[in-house]
Amino acid sequence: MAVRAVRGAVQLERDEAGHMDEQVGALLTEILERNDLAADDLISIWFTATPDLHSDFPAAAARKLGIVDVPLICAQELDIEGAMPRVVRVLAHIESDRSRADIAHVYLGAAAALRKDIAQ
Repeated sequence: MAVRAVRGAVQLERDEAGHMDEQVGALLTEILERNDLAADDLISIWFTATPDLHSDFPAAAARKLGIVDVPLICAQELDIEGAMPRVVRVLAHIESDRSRADIAHVYLGAAAALRKDIAQ
């Protein structure tokens, strides 16, 4: 097994805890499904949120999905003028037999514009 990294992001429509849980949960579920991963394959997950998101920690959505024994951390994204608002980004470290080229990075909705080079 190799250690790999999976990227992803989602733009929220509004800054509400329930909406964040729903959208971040959908992002994590899609990352797991597209890469044929189980919670046991996760090493750690970094979450970042743009400075306009205050309603909850993105990592709370992972815990609600049952990802309870994986180290998670949240940080604030840089406040860059003109950056896409209300975005949660994910960097998950995983164990996988997939090559780097076969890792499916997941950018949902409008966030697909952030990384057209790797969004699938």
